[in-house]
Amino acid sequence: MRQVSYAVALSLALTGTAAAQCLSGGEARQAVASGQAQPLGAISAGIQGKIVRADLCQSGGRLVYQLSVLSGSQVRRVTVDARSGAVLR
Repeated sequence: MRQVSYAVALSLALTGTAAAQCLSGGEARQAVASGQAQPLGAISAGIQGKIVRADLCQSGGRLVYQLSVLSGSQVRRVTVDARSGAVLR
C-alpha cells in the first residue's frame, strides 16, 4: 500500500494535476454540444500565447481545459474552467 501511495503522489507531483480524467474526442464534442463546455475557440480568446495542446478533462467535479500554451520561447500549463472560461491556474 505504501508503494502505491508513493507512486500516486509522485505522479501527481510530476503532472501538477490531481486525478484529472480527460475525455475522449467524442466525449469532448458531446460536452460542447450539450453546453457543458464552451468550444475551445471561445476559450482561446482569453489566453495569451499559442495553444499547442488542449485536453478537456473532468477534475474536481467540473470540466476543465488543460492547456499547454507557447508564450515566447516557453511552454506553460494553464487550467481553464470549461464552462465559464475562467483561468484557474
